Amino acid sequence: MPEPIDPTADPAPLNSIQKSLLTGQVIESLRMVYDPELPVNIYDLGLIYDVQVDDDATAHIQMTLTSPACPVAESLPVDAENAARSTPGIRNAVVQLVWDPPFTIDRIPEHIRLDLGLL
Repeated sequence: MPEPIDPTADPAPLNSIQKSLLTGQVIESLRMVYDPELPVNIYDLGLIYDVQVDDDATAHIQMTLTSPACPVAESLPVDAENAARSTPGIRNAVVQLVWDPPFTIDRIPEHIRLDLGLL
């Protein structure tokens, strides 16, 4: 008879394929978070600099804002963290707000800049 599974035990570390798949799923979750002033999600807007998932299924996200004086500076990183944390398979999420390199509109894909009238 197999050993019963202990629900309090730490799960096995993720392998590189699992981490890669989860990273893609976190990115899709981040695409559900929109900048309140622009009709573009934070990932496609270029506010997300990096997404990594570690062995214990924690998503680590580096993001920036369009400016340090952004009116949603307190809420948008929390929204990103909550979106990542809600991704199935993710156990935790940590968002680090970074200012280097500074955000420029060059981070926005050309087709979105065109839609926004920035070209």
